[in-house]
Amino acid sequence: MKRIKKIPILAAAVIMGFVVLGGCSGRGSQGESNKLYIYNWTYYTPPSVIEKFEKEYGVTVVYDEFASNEEMYAKLQAGGSGYDIIFPSGDYVSIMISQDMLEKIDKSKLSNLENVDPLVLQKAAYDPQMNYSVPYYWGAAGIAVNTAKVPSYEKSWSIFGRPDLKGRMTMLDDMREVFGDALVYLGYSVNTKNPSELARARELVNNTWKPNLTKFDAEAFGKGYANGDFWVVQGYAEVVYEEIAGDEELLKNTVFFIPSVGGPAYIDSMCIYKGARNIDLAYKFIDFIHRPEIYAEFTDFFGFPATANSKAGTFKQEKPLYTTADIVNTELKDDLGEALEMYNDAWETIKVGY
Repeated sequence: MKRIKKIPILAAAVIMGFVVLGGCSGRGSQGESNKLYIYNWTYYTPPSVIEKFEKEYGVTVVYDEFASNEEMYAKLQAGGSGYDIIFPSGDYVSIMISQDMLEKIDKSKLSNLENVDPLVLQKAAYDPQMNYSVPYYWGAAGIAVNTAKVPSYEKSWSIFGRPDLKGRMTMLDDMREVFGDALVYLGYSVNTKNPSELARARELVNNTWKPNLTKFDAEAFGKGYANGDFWVVQGYAEVVYEEIAGDEELLKNTVFFIPSVGGPAYIDSMCIYKGARNIDLAYKFIDFIHRPEIYAEFTDFFGFPATANSKAGTFKQEKPLYTTADIVNTELKDDLGEALEMYNDAWETIKVGY
């Protein structure tokens, strides 16, 4: 799931150069062995990393982008083709493996797989042997608190149940994130298929948390926090800190945490799309990303911890917005299958009036 980081105008121009070449529905030439076609989340690979790869291998990266797994999957299902590498989240890796949409990984062509952190592979139950996917990033949403306005608080999802903060809080407009928080708080799995457990989570969100929220918001929570409308927001650290970057007072008074009980998490992976034409170049890119110094550059750009590469830490130059230890207790969102409809129905009852 990917959060968008604001980037300088020059960097944006570079990325747009990649994107203009994208939008693949096929390729005009079958001999474009010097071009790598990537389908990735918006602004999820720093321009500097792309430029270094292009220069080292004398190639051009064509970077097309998507805003959600659903968008990516729908485009591919509708016949979108021409991609060499795609970046689905774990639940969609599982779906695409079952539907034979991914090439099997030839590990003999990847010299840097030993750098992939064993901890992230433990979490990646959908493909722990990296037979079809190589982890790119493991992360999670959390809670940002303005301590100048909320000096006393518990580092728990229960903060959204505080009536004294009514009208000053938001949660993500994301069914799996909100239900996942409630389920974990109640002691259940974020992937439960038990109707009674989901019913309890729906009741907690609808009757205890929702009355205190201004809204469910996945788009502007960072801006609302930055301008002082909201004092407590559920969201992604990089979004909040990007919005408050120029406000020294708010930076000093902002605490971001992921409750120790955990919550929903995501692993986005690099996969070679079935029928990719530039497979050798795709392997080069995957291996390039997992060079420790390159992975450090990627994560520094977004303020991420080096969650998927165990050797990148010594090369990092920026302090991450949260640490790997903060997300150890999180749980990946799995493909729910037919149980997804049960979640959809419960979410609709909560969203009534919003």
